[in-house]
Amino acid sequence: MNDTHFKRMKDLPSTHLLGTGTPMCAGCGGLQAINDIYDILGEKTVFINAAGCMTLLSVYPFTPFRGSWLYTAMASAPAGAQGVRDALDILLEKKKIGQEENLTAVVLTGDGSAYGMGLSATSAAIDRNLDFIYICYDNEGYGNTGQQYSSATPHGARTSTSSGSMGYPGFKKDLFSIWAAHKPTYVATVIGAEPLDLARKIEKAAQLKGPRFIITLSPCPTGWGFDPQETMQIGKLAVKSGVWPLKEYIDGKIIHTKVPKIRMSVEDYLATQFRFAHLFKPERNTRLIDEIQGRVDEYWDHVS
Repeated sequence: MNDTHFKRMKDLPSTHLLGTGTPMCAGCGGLQAINDIYDILGEKTVFINAAGCMTLLSVYPFTPFRGSWLYTAMASAPAGAQGVRDALDILLEKKKIGQEENLTAVVLTGDGSAYGMGLSATSAAIDRNLDFIYICYDNEGYGNTGQQYSSATPHGARTSTSSGSMGYPGFKKDLFSIWAAHKPTYVATVIGAEPLDLARKIEKAAQLKGPRFIITLSPCPTGWGFDPQETMQIGKLAVKSGVWPLKEYIDGKIIHTKVPKIRMSVEDYLATQFRFAHLFKPERNTRLIDEIQGRVDEYWDHVS
């Protein structure tokens, strides 16, 4: 990215992030969601970005964010957000800045950090009632280093470190419930393929105070194995099949914001991605497909 290109980016009227000039994968579901999120949160933000795919947005000394941006190690983003928030509060108290210069601290991590390495720091931040927004782009693996399995990898998916005939033997961690158990101000799941639901939740989170958490499922063409132009379709299938429930936690209650009236088969979702191809060829693994379907059915059976 040269200076001329950067100046053109700065001159654009919206807060929209640009894929152009950033070394991100085509069809990145995480970037799709973050574009929409940033349109709402805007420039009065400090993004505390843990090591992961989205740190590739920066091309030193520039980033596509028109607000502020801070890089941290993978496990340290909530601690970094604490330092940013404390510094801003001190400056406000001493009247060295006014409210017009106040910024929102926004943590940005992948699932490797959110579900695993950074979970302890996140739990501690909630205990301190830190006033911040945490965004996790969940591509269900360590996407920046070759799609190794993470605590967010779904059962049966093949990754570079779970390449056997049955795929990943573990189960995706329920991060939504873990966060909600801490009783923060707000928790929500979103996906870029459902932009209205996403926008309503980000607008709600922006108006609240305290710990607020957003998990966005982020279809990953390179890690999941699909054509980049199919990102939107796969995102919609994740919702329509019930694999990715859209919901929010607020005031101690969990509300599902989009309930599929007629759920599609999980198989329709799995069959779109190479990471699940071994379930269908050379022979159909009916037992494992039915097991995955059964877990989704069991979840929705308990949704009133």
